[in-house]
Amino acid sequence: MADLSTTYLGLPLANPLVPSASPLSRSVDNVKRMEDAGAAAVVLHSLFEEQLTFESTVLDRYLSVSADSYWEAITYYPEPSDFVLPPEQYLEHVRAAKEAVDIPIIGSLNGVSSGGWTDYARLIEQAGADALELNVYFVPTDPLLSGAAIEQSTVELVREVRRTVHIPVAVKLSPYYSNLAHLAHLLGEAGADGLVLFNRFNQPDIDLETLEVVPRPLISRNGHGEALRLPLRWIAILCSRVPVDLAASGGVHAAEDVLKLLMVGAHVTMLASTLLLHGVDRLAAIRAALDTWLDEHEYESVAQLRGSMCQRRVAEPAAFERAHYLRTVGTFTLASPLSLETAT
Repeated sequence: MADLSTTYLGLPLANPLVPSASPLSRSVDNVKRMEDAGAAAVVLHSLFEEQLTFESTVLDRYLSVSADSYWEAITYYPEPSDFVLPPEQYLEHVRAAKEAVDIPIIGSLNGVSSGGWTDYARLIEQAGADALELNVYFVPTDPLLSGAAIEQSTVELVREVRRTVHIPVAVKLSPYYSNLAHLAHLLGEAGADGLVLFNRFNQPDIDLETLEVVPRPLISRNGHGEALRLPLRWIAILCSRVPVDLAASGGVHAAEDVLKLLMVGAHVTMLASTLLLHGVDRLAAIRAALDTWLDEHEYESVAQLRGSMCQRRVAEPAAFERAHYLRTVGTFTLASPLSLETAT
């Protein structure tokens, strides 16, 4: 039987399957179930920057500002009922989860600015978390805000948190940066131990009857692997080129997805959508299928497989990407009118 063990953020893990931040981890019982099903570590659901801001803003409101004059400002923030666990309860949840299982527990902070992040990063560490994931979720809308300024603020955020805590720190990024490889390099220099690729931005829709903007769940579906291709491509590019561990997030539904991501250099693969759609026991099925494939293809370990198809042996990765683009475009042929009619 193949050795499935790996390491991530300096943590030894039994296998590369790590449930990512999702509503599932709000329950300690679910965290225990994920461990029993084969999870090697669990990223807890996020503590949001807005929760920290809301808490301090409400306190300031009662201490120094009248309710009437402040009401419009406070409506910018979510109501307390929008959050499942307030900040103090989140810290208690970290402690309870850590006591309940033997696998590493990774805390998660979701936001974009430093603010109270540094204080709560320290508190999450003190609560017993083995590592911390910074989920940088920011959709820039200011036309005067440069891409360089956005990237620099992210680097400074990581540098501040790194000065605050001693546990490993991972950064969960979106793919929408002008030069993701350069940012990855800067984050490694700033003290990030790992990168999680990728965060997915909310893409709301419009209800034509109510004329309201409606949210759509950020759930990937197992199909042709479209969601998987973005982390697959970038992990292949960054593998061995940046001094950080790489975690794949998005589109992981089956052992085949895990194998592909390991081949391009991922240290771990993170799962959420497939567990929400099919239940926590899906972990056991994926782990068993991963074991079977490695044995059938005569791999002795995940370590032997990892990075076997990344771009570290390619002298010019940019030219390599361009060549694949040309090759892909060259294979496309326009369907005939007859075939189009048949398809419809």
